[in-house]
Amino acid sequence: MMVYSIWKSLLAVINAMSPYLLLGFLIAGVLHVFVPKTFYARYLSRDNKLSVLWAALLGVPLPLCSCGVIPTAVGLKNEGASKGAVASFLIATPQTGIDSILATFSLMGLGFAVVRPVAALVTGVCGGLLVNRLVRDDSTAFSDAATCTVERGNRLWRVLKYAYFDMIQDIGLRLAIGLLVAALINVAVPDDFFLSFGKQPLLQMLVILVVAVPMYICSTGSIPVAAALMMKGLSPGAALVMLMAGPAVNIASILVVRKSMGSRFTWLYLLTIVGFSVLFGLLINALGINAIGMTESCGMHGACCPSEAASPSVFQIICSSLLVLFIIIALTMKFFSKFKKVNVTPATGTDAVVYTVEGMHCNHCKAACEQSVGKVKGVASCEATPAANTLVVTGTAAEADIRKAVEQAGFEFKGIKE
Repeated sequence: MMVYSIWKSLLAVINAMSPYLLLGFLIAGVLHVFVPKTFYARYLSRDNKLSVLWAALLGVPLPLCSCGVIPTAVGLKNEGASKGAVASFLIATPQTGIDSILATFSLMGLGFAVVRPVAALVTGVCGGLLVNRLVRDDSTAFSDAATCTVERGNRLWRVLKYAYFDMIQDIGLRLAIGLLVAALINVAVPDDFFLSFGKQPLLQMLVILVVAVPMYICSTGSIPVAAALMMKGLSPGAALVMLMAGPAVNIASILVVRKSMGSRFTWLYLLTIVGFSVLFGLLINALGINAIGMTESCGMHGACCPSEAASPSVFQIICSSLLVLFIIIALTMKFFSKFKKVNVTPATGTDAVVYTVEGMHCNHCKAACEQSVGKVKGVASCEATPAANTLVVTGTAAEADIRKAVEQAGFEFKGIKE
């Protein structure tokens, strides 16, 4: 009975989210292919308030996670972005994206779908302004790294590949885990579990912060978990804290930001995220914005009580089937890439060397690492594989130069793979 209830709960959540996720992925693919990378740097170069605002506005719709945003931000700095604009981009971007905004609406309603990007925008702008005022611009903190690899080929194919393969490879596992955890919460957690904290919403937020900040949480995968916790009595404000602070920061990103940008920058970056997530959490509680009513109408209530669940539409079934198929394909190929035989066939007059590089979590990380190493003198070609933690470099470049390029891109160089 328990397994059946979990299965019904999982299907209800997937059916509610899949149409919005597929649309969000498609829009993200269009942004990735059709918006020139130089467009973002063009508006971020001046050390003023406007550049900070532009950085947050440009970052909010981008589907970058807290690890993928770091090499992108480093690349923006190298293209002339101010320190405040970099901070604003780092803070606002991973909190949300066009895919997570639509997914938030699907499970938590219009109120949360509006408040979430607004909170990311305000947090990013305020953090950028604080950094502009309190942190000196140290040009040596960033070096010659790049944003991403130049792509070629049919644009429609690139949109579809990025939307339904690359992005799903990056977040598919976390999304699947988030959906499963939500289903487990719906079935296993008592309905009054969080009611003991009912008169202490701030305590709820602090507990969520302690759990969410160190962890690597996907901005989309966290949505079903937050919705399920609200069904069990978690306050809307605490749920918003999870949706803001969880995706925006994790222990790995903290360490990389500190190494790349300095301690004072990192403290401001971290305190801004934590402080404003609590502030917006208290605000959403005060305004009485609640996602439970909308959640029930989307099928989450039926997920808790399978006998009351409404039958999904044909369109929802098709979208859910496609989403599950895309996740299975992307994750299967990602899994087998770990065991892919590395091609070290020498090019003309050159040799290929396989290095171990840690800290790459997604295709944005892969692109940033390859672009940075590709600029090293003597490098004929290079290919990074995040799943296997490998970097294959063909050419005559020295290991010390490769190490420098990898570390400048924000990753950990471990030397030649044994």
